[in-house]
Amino acid sequence: MKKWFLFYFLLCYSITLAAQPQYTRSDSLKVMRLLKTGKAFGQDENLMVRFARELKGLPYVGKTLDRNANERLVVNLRQMDCTTYVENVLALAICTRKGLTTFRDFCRQLQLIRYRQGHVSYTDRLHYFSAWIEDNTRLGFVREVQAPNPPFTAVQTLRLNYMSRNPHLYPMLVRHPGWVSGIADMEQRLEGLTYSYIPKQEIANDALFRSTIHDGDIIAITTSREGLDTSHIGIAVWHADGLHMLNASTVHGRVVEEPMLLKAYMKRHPSQVGIRIIHVL
Repeated sequence: MKKWFLFYFLLCYSITLAAQPQYTRSDSLKVMRLLKTGKAFGQDENLMVRFARELKGLPYVGKTLDRNANERLVVNLRQMDCTTYVENVLALAICTRKGLTTFRDFCRQLQLIRYRQGHVSYTDRLHYFSAWIEDNTRLGFVREVQAPNPPFTAVQTLRLNYMSRNPHLYPMLVRHPGWVSGIADMEQRLEGLTYSYIPKQEIANDALFRSTIHDGDIIAITTSREGLDTSHIGIAVWHADGLHMLNASTVHGRVVEEPMLLKAYMKRHPSQVGIRIIHVL
């Protein structure tokens, strides 16, 4: 009887622990400060660009979501990769637009953004950005732009298998090999879907592009690497000389407003073939 009770207690404790966000006091204080700042923004403020700039200078650190034994909602506003950067900015923007002001509100929005139907599990985390776009579109947070043509002159057909074929590259899958089948199922759900994108050589600084891509849009860079859909994401921002990107950069080692034009940046990366554009609603 005692053994059964101990097992039940440990099981309930582990479930409760998994349901609790993981964060530090500095993370929660920073979220509260940013949300308070957001209350003072004007009605015409571009929330995505404003919050993206508030996070400039933070160090780039990969795999910050994969340090626990099991999946938990990780809130980390001290270190970011390109995806967690965009997710945190979007969560701040949604909270501000909706008038949500508590840390709990922020955690709830981040959970909805990061996980399929908001369910916290590794196989429901939206690892592939195409899945991320689909789920966040369903929630009414974003909408992918795929017209006009031009500039959306190319089509990407999804053939995703990179994670299931390379589980050794993912710490969680190394610890939990049984989860690979769930990842493969997610890949199969996306198989064959098609999306229009703008080839990188066609990116221009003209009226058509400025009316198609807006400040604060999410830029998803498509890749020629086998088994993947995108290789990097950031936030669009126009300068006088053309389109730039706010992003958590491995090159700079921190969150930056990229000094070079997006087109010039992509020329340095042969596997980057174009951009998909996601408008934040």
